[in-house]
Amino acid sequence: MTDYLADRDAWLTTNCSIARTLDVVGNRSTLLLLREASMGTRRFDQFAARVGISEPVAAARLKQLVADGLLERRPYREPGQRTRDEYVLTDKGAQLVPVLVALRQWGDTWAADEAGPSVRVEHHDCGAEVHAVLRCAAGHDVAADGIDVRPGPGALRADRT
Repeated sequence: MTDYLADRDAWLTTNCSIARTLDVVGNRSTLLLLREASMGTRRFDQFAARVGISEPVAAARLKQLVADGLLERRPYREPGQRTRDEYVLTDKGAQLVPVLVALRQWGDTWAADEAGPSVRVEHHDCGAEVHAVLRCAAGHDVAADGIDVRPGPGALRADRT
């Protein structure tokens, strides 16, 4: 098992964490709804308008994000109005913020138009720009070519018969 990647056809991908994550967040409108939630959007009509999707699509996606535990519905009531729900990131949903930052960072470099990126993400305590980085548990920054892939506890060998 010293060279997992060279022998990866012997391993199943059915337990792949990337594939399972994409099952939850793998469409454009879901990721954009999460972007909006991470930026403080709370109200249904604001989600639909800011993401540019129809209300039925927004309702279905928000309902699924709640079911998946990424957003939480909280009731609110404005004076003279009926009670409605707002949507707030859960801890599980907030753990996707680095993924959103990484997607934005890649887009700023490779997909933004000549005018540049539409937003900057800054640390509110010091004002420095926030970046997603690969870092090992020992604190070293790691380049993309500095990663070794090994089988994890959920790796399943393919049946070769």
